[in-house]
Amino acid sequence: MSPSEPDLAVVAQAAAAALDDVERFIQRGTGDFVRANVALFAAGFTTFALIYCVQPIMPVLGHDFGVNAATASLSLSATTQCLAVAMLVASSLSEVYGRKPVMVLSLFASSALMIGSAFAPDWTSLLVIRALAGIAFSGLPATAMAYVGEEMDRSSIGLAMGLYIGGTGLGALAGRLIVGGFTDLGSWRLGLFVIGALALLSSVVFVLALPPSRHFRRGSPRPRALAAGFARLLRNPTQVLLYLEGMLLLGVFVSLYNYLGYRFMAPPYGFSQTAVGLIFTIALVGIASSAWVGDLAGRLGRGRIFPALVVLFAAGTALTLSSNVVVILLGMALLTFAFYGAHTVASAWVGIAAGGGRAQAASLYLFSYYTGSSLVGWTGGLAFVHGGWNGVVALSGVVLAVALGLSGLLALRGAGEDGSVPGPRPTAAGSAASPPPPSG
Repeated sequence: MSPSEPDLAVVAQAAAAALDDVERFIQRGTGDFVRANVALFAAGFTTFALIYCVQPIMPVLGHDFGVNAATASLSLSATTQCLAVAMLVASSLSEVYGRKPVMVLSLFASSALMIGSAFAPDWTSLLVIRALAGIAFSGLPATAMAYVGEEMDRSSIGLAMGLYIGGTGLGALAGRLIVGGFTDLGSWRLGLFVIGALALLSSVVFVLALPPSRHFRRGSPRPRALAAGFARLLRNPTQVLLYLEGMLLLGVFVSLYNYLGYRFMAPPYGFSQTAVGLIFTIALVGIASSAWVGDLAGRLGRGRIFPALVVLFAAGTALTLSSNVVVILLGMALLTFAFYGAHTVASAWVGIAAGGGRAQAASLYLFSYYTGSSLVGWTGGLAFVHGGWNGVVALSGVVLAVALGLSGLLALRGAGEDGSVPGPRPTAAGSAASPPPPSG
């Protein structure tokens, strides 16, 4: 035996161990699954608490700064639109520099900006800070979705995505309740400061808990290569349909919640700011449903489940036309259940159908998603100003009718493309553990 043979054996063993590590995906029931979901839950909680904390205080911001309902809604729309555009860049950076570094920077920067917004001296300053925060938020949502798609075992993706989206829902709820409660006590500024401080703590949890990426493969930093990745995705009909669904469904969801507070604070209801904030606890229905619906869709087929969720969304919206508070809240609960379920299904579907460049696929979906929030949310303000709550519901009905038609097209394309049947996950150059490219 030559002196070099033992060295070759060691190298071979190391290579085999490295290959085994690459092929290991995070499965439900393991310690890594728990740690990853704790981290992603904390990240989703942080980001969405900061995005949506202004939603219940729009009437107060309008009063304090002397602006109408449509203008006050810019405190959310400016954030989501900047988030939508910046996410296209942030997702590409995560393809080059890695998932965790981009997410960590996003979380700490957005927390600091939220604390700064508590000291905004005027309406313009507040909008500028909220817009900058939207840019800071952009490093988290699409990158988190890409991490789930890369690192989770195929059979666990639906559950993991549901748990992450549950964290986003709980964060949005907590942000609304905390800021709404402090506003009722006399200071929306203190509420923004407190939610920013809590976001910093959640960011630390994320850093400590998230397992390292095993399947990330650094992409090309060349703009031409990144642009080619976007172009490939936009030629995929399933991806485009999912992007449009995200735009339409979130637009309606945000519009309904934006102006529900105005409705309930006005006669004949006369709710307090705290009572309006408590209405957002309805989001718990969606938080509870997201993981369950995601898991169900993974077993029964996303193409079968998604249209049914759009129908439930429309039914819940129609119930809010009632003047009875209980019926209104039941309608909001039903549409919230349907929205969170649909978003969970679409989020997982985007990653599975992407083939490669998952962060870019997720960023295109979320670009459309938050563009819908901004555009339909603002348009809903005009509908409310001119037609009251009935105007908001009428606008929502038209948008949901389009969404239902698109969901039928998705159902037709779903067979063989939705990834509902578990199977092996081959690796591919530039995108380890990617599923086979979709046929369409």
